[in-house]
Amino acid sequence: MKLLNSFFKRKKNKNSSITTEEELFSKEELPKAYFISLSENKKQLQQLFQQSFDFKMDDIKIGNHFACVCYLETMLDKNELTNKVLNAAQGSIEDKVLLNIESIRNTYFPTVAYEYDENFHKVIWHVLNGHAVILIDGIQQALSLEIGRTENRSITEPSTQTIIRGPKDGFVEDLNTNISLIRRRIKNPHIKFEKLQVGRDSKTTVAIGFIDNITNQDILDEVRIRVKKIDASAILDSGNIEEFITDKSITPFPLLFNTERPDSISAHLLEGKVAIIVDGSPFVLSVPSLLIDFFQATEDYYQPFLMASFIRMIRYVSFMVALLLPSLYVAVSTFHHELLPTQLLISIQAQREGVPFPAVIEIILMELTFEVLREAGIRMPRAVGQTVSIVGALVIGQAAVEAGLVSNVLVIVVAFTAIASFVSPIYNFSITTRLLRFILILMSSILGLYGVLTFLILMVIHLVSLRSFGVPYLAPVAPFFPSDHDDVFVRLPIWANKSRPSYLYSKAPVKKSGNYTPSPPTSKSGDNTT
Repeated sequence: MKLLNSFFKRKKNKNSSITTEEELFSKEELPKAYFISLSENKKQLQQLFQQSFDFKMDDIKIGNHFACVCYLETMLDKNELTNKVLNAAQGSIEDKVLLNIESIRNTYFPTVAYEYDENFHKVIWHVLNGHAVILIDGIQQALSLEIGRTENRSITEPSTQTIIRGPKDGFVEDLNTNISLIRRRIKNPHIKFEKLQVGRDSKTTVAIGFIDNITNQDILDEVRIRVKKIDASAILDSGNIEEFITDKSITPFPLLFNTERPDSISAHLLEGKVAIIVDGSPFVLSVPSLLIDFFQATEDYYQPFLMASFIRMIRYVSFMVALLLPSLYVAVSTFHHELLPTQLLISIQAQREGVPFPAVIEIILMELTFEVLREAGIRMPRAVGQTVSIVGALVIGQAAVEAGLVSNVLVIVVAFTAIASFVSPIYNFSITTRLLRFILILMSSILGLYGVLTFLILMVIHLVSLRSFGVPYLAPVAPFFPSDHDDVFVRLPIWANKSRPSYLYSKAPVKKSGNYTPSPPTSKSGDNTT
């Protein structure tokens, strides 16, 4: 705990500033004051949106006042605008005296979400956010009505994470929809979502989600500080946020967790983590993130714990295979022939007879070929992408062997390595494995197994030095937290998991109390069983 406190003490004293709607315009573009004259207000808006074809200004009359409805027709639902605003205004009684904007709203728009705008900056801000803003002659306030957005992408199954068992809904690009997907799973009044605007030009809405009575306050404050300090022209995806707020360490390992699955983010929130939701992005960030998070899948908690533990062990083994197998092949075939059985050594050397390249050049060429095929399969249309990658790998591999450029055993090594790298449930962690694999191949070609061992030692030292929002990256292994090992390499039954991760220093470390253990009912003495 002292380590966590010392980290945050170094960070909290820095000044931070939050962007506001006033920063959208310079002083010359808009006057700060809002005019009482409708014609003056319309003139200012027409000058600003004069080259925007989707900006509309509809003149209406509300009671005894002349008014104007301003909106961007591409940002709201026109049917809702007609039903909630235009029809209500047309049905107003002309000789009815309405003294202020509050009486107008209460009389004609009582069921619509609203805000009052006292300056032009707020008026423009609400127009850009898809609101209908009513300017009223003689009243020095505008009425901003939240009508409803245009159609968004419907909720579908996540495209980057295959779901075997569990909910099949995924995040979409709409911020409110994403928050609703989380709230459906966590019906808790303590779950909070704070809204910020990030980006000088884009003014992207970012929501920070947490459970108030669970999340550690130091971690939450650090997330707020880092998001508010972002100074960028535009934020178009959560990946932009990730680069700004991640701990400044030169590392290939991802320090933030991202997912399209609402159930995964909900589980992280219940553990005491913080979610970062970016409007316009279906990928939600979870912080802090540790190495073990990238070996755990949400399906692990929906299947029997024995099967889930077995699959999790396969993930750890597959990570080591994808990382080490090509470099071990280079090291053994080049420097350490004595480690292989005689018959296997003869078989491998017989296959390599006539191959013009050393083992390291041979395997780098094949690895690069598979990387090109993998990337081509991802970028091509889905209808032909998988076919091209599979057929290309078979054709190129077989042709390379028949041409004598590579050996059969090398194709097996490269193919099994590529398959093992796909086992990781998180895509950006598999990219890390692919990058480190090339470095290991070069180390093994220079120093053999000593090079492999040296790299692994350096990698572990590097992992131990990493932090994610003040939490050690290798926790609960290093530092060692014995109470947290019920869900690291294996998963114990859910009923045996009684506490939240201790490395998060949660406000509520105990998830459940009691010693409930499911077991068959015991028969009472004297009862007859048939």
